[in-house]
Amino acid sequence: MKSNRINSLKILSIGDFSSYGISNTCLHRNWALKNLANEFYEVNTSKSTSSLLFRIAFKLFNYGLPVRLPDSQNINEKIKEIINQSKNESFDIVWIDKGLIIKSSTLKYIKNKSKNTKIISYTADNMILRHNQSQNFLDCIPLYDIHFTTKSYIINDLKKMGAKKVLFTNQHFEDSFHFPRNLTKIEIEKLGGDVGFIGSWEEERCRSILFLANNNIKVKVYGGGKWSNFKGVKNLTILPAIHSEDYSKALQSFKISLCFLRKINKDQQTSRSMEIPACGGFMLAERTQEHLSLFEEGKEAEYFSDDKELLAKCKFYLKNENKRIEIAKSGNLRCKKSGYSNKESLKRMIYLSLNN
Repeated sequence: MKSNRINSLKILSIGDFSSYGISNTCLHRNWALKNLANEFYEVNTSKSTSSLLFRIAFKLFNYGLPVRLPDSQNINEKIKEIINQSKNESFDIVWIDKGLIIKSSTLKYIKNKSKNTKIISYTADNMILRHNQSQNFLDCIPLYDIHFTTKSYIINDLKKMGAKKVLFTNQHFEDSFHFPRNLTKIEIEKLGGDVGFIGSWEEERCRSILFLANNNIKVKVYGGGKWSNFKGVKNLTILPAIHSEDYSKALQSFKISLCFLRKINKDQQTSRSMEIPACGGFMLAERTQEHLSLFEEGKEAEYFSDDKELLAKCKFYLKNENKRIEIAKSGNLRCKKSGYSNKESLKRMIYLSLNN
């Protein structure tokens, strides 16, 4: 790709840009794509998953039936209309963020109209697991030019399912949303605490947090669902999930921000792996090879492998503020130096797409 090509791209971005408020990572990727494009179009799929028919079809699919998801918002037709309107110059990139309702006929239509358009699938979930898939997605796997996945361990599986090309990418952060802010003392006291976690309930992470609380570590959790069952536990504060700017402020305000991985997805890293350091927070995460490659242990982040190590490190860093602050600053600097932002990461991904 010539150096000036990156500023003259025609891009169509498709994804759920409305869920989870301003902290929506799909929305953040959409912003990055828009900054890369000279001509930009987007299709928001957020309302397509809210119908009763969709929920029934998705449940039947998860029972093992090859039921395709309905397109109640006519997303596929909207995509075709945009492609049809493009008379003078075809799209360079059609970017589809977890295209559960996208039909194979739509991707074929795009290629028939413009064989040089690169159709990209991006998914932050483990798409080998059925609860993350749809029959529509399975139909489309061979039709994408490139699949980008944040799950390094599923590359060969996707190829076996028919993917032409699969490339691994780390998680990213949005530099216009995840960054250290000048917080007031009131904000820090309101949003932060000794140890904090923001995320959904899972049995393993709940067990670890209860272990900390039972050992006199004060923990604050922002999350809904089953977390509400633990209100009233000593040393544990349960608050509703946050999806506003307060999300980034809370990650910065905690003395220690916990980063748990989803066991059901077999994660090696997660969005918070990037977002906590990017916000200027001190990250204490589960130890994995990918985490260790992203942030140096003891210098840019800290890690644990079991509850005893988790407790020991919480106790140590709650008593050693200077060391904690030093690691948080180094982690934030690593985010910038290594180009972990959406802006830098998507630029690399688009370059790879156009040159493969």
